[in-house]
Amino acid sequence: MRNIYIVGFMGTGKTTIAKILANKLSKKFVEMDLVIEQEEGKKVKDIFAEYGETYFRKLEKQLLDKLSSQTDLVVSCGGGLVCNEKNLKILKESGYLFSLYACPSSIFERVKNSNQRPLLNVKNPLEKISQLLRARNPYYEKAGLRVNTDKLSAQEAADYILNLLENG
Repeated sequence: MRNIYIVGFMGTGKTTIAKILANKLSKKFVEMDLVIEQEEGKKVKDIFAEYGETYFRKLEKQLLDKLSSQTDLVVSCGGGLVCNEKNLKILKESGYLFSLYACPSSIFERVKNSNQRPLLNVKNPLEKISQLLRARNPYYEKAGLRVNTDKLSAQEAADYILNLLENG
């Protein structure tokens, strides 16, 4: 089976939903950020702090190249991965692509207590979320079938995606 890629902004439920899908489909779950952390021996926030976003995006691209040559994976992708047209092309060619989204206030509520979000280490995180969403939404909209997670539980969102996979 082709890979299943779950993309979207932080706090939209990518990891949780991807885990549920992998379990239900008996596929291997891959969390891209976690793999990068393991390979680098550092947390994503520390990679950003020490080397910057450009370096992190390079690591993401290298990992995507590896994953896209495999099959039967359910992959939770980093929030900015699809903001690169080459990455988006690879994702679409090697798997089924689902783009999760939620409104800025929902995202803020989900991530406000996390100190693991390097892009939100700013004075006004809600404003930063809105700003980043405006910049990234055109990419998320091109990424694939969109799933609004504002009012869905992770289980409901996973069931919706499973239905789409089974019924087209």
